[in-house]
Amino acid sequence: MRQVTGDLEADLAKFYDQQAPERAMRRPPQDRDDARRRFVELLRAEGRTSVLEIGTGTGRDAVSLQAVGLAVSGIDLSAEHVRYCREAGIDCRQASLLAMPFEDDAFEAGWTMSVLLHVPNEQIDTAFAEIGRVLAPGAPLAVGVWGGPDEEAIRDQDRLEPARFFSRRSDEGWRRILERHGEIEQFEVWADQGAADEHYQFSVLRLK
Repeated sequence: MRQVTGDLEADLAKFYDQQAPERAMRRPPQDRDDARRRFVELLRAEGRTSVLEIGTGTGRDAVSLQAVGLAVSGIDLSAEHVRYCREAGIDCRQASLLAMPFEDDAFEAGWTMSVLLHVPNEQIDTAFAEIGRVLAPGAPLAVGVWGGPDEEAIRDQDRLEPARFFSRRSDEGWRRILERHGEIEQFEVWADQGAADEHYQFSVLRLK
C-alpha cells in the first residue's frame, strides 16, 4: 500500500486542479446544505465562532460558513482550489491534512467533506491526531465521507487522469475509527446518493 503522502497526494492535487472549474459549478446536494445549517446552529448554541475546513474544494461550504458570521480558515491540496477560495475571500492555505500550518488548539470547530476517504487506513489515526491538534479540546468536527463495503483502491484509471486513491469503509468500520478519537454525537447515512454499493456517511464527532 502506498502512503497518502508523496505520489498519492501529488496525484490528488493534480486531479483536483484539473477538475476545479467544473466542480466550481456544481451545486451541493440538499442533504449537505441541511447538515451544514444544523452544524451552524450547534456552533451558535455553544458560542463557537471559528471553523477550520479541511479540504475546502472550491470553497462553497467555506463561503456559506463565513456568510453567517463564522471566522473560517481552510486547507486544500489543490492550488486551484486554494485560488478559488482566496478569490472568494476565504483564508485558505495549500497544505496536507497530515501537517497543517496552524498552532495547537487554533480553532473551535472543524468541517471536512469527502476528504478523509482519500486517507489510507494505515494513516487515518495520524490524520485524526493532526486534526485534534489544531482543534480545541471538545471541539465538534463534522465529517462526511463516501462509504460502503470495506475497500482500499486506486480508482478512475479507466476514466480520469491521474487516478485517485480511495479508502471506502463500512458504517461499522468507520464508526470504530471515529470512536477512537471522540464521541459520535450524530451519524447519518444518505442512501440516495452514489452507486448501488455506496452511500454517504455524515457524522458529528466530539473530539477528545
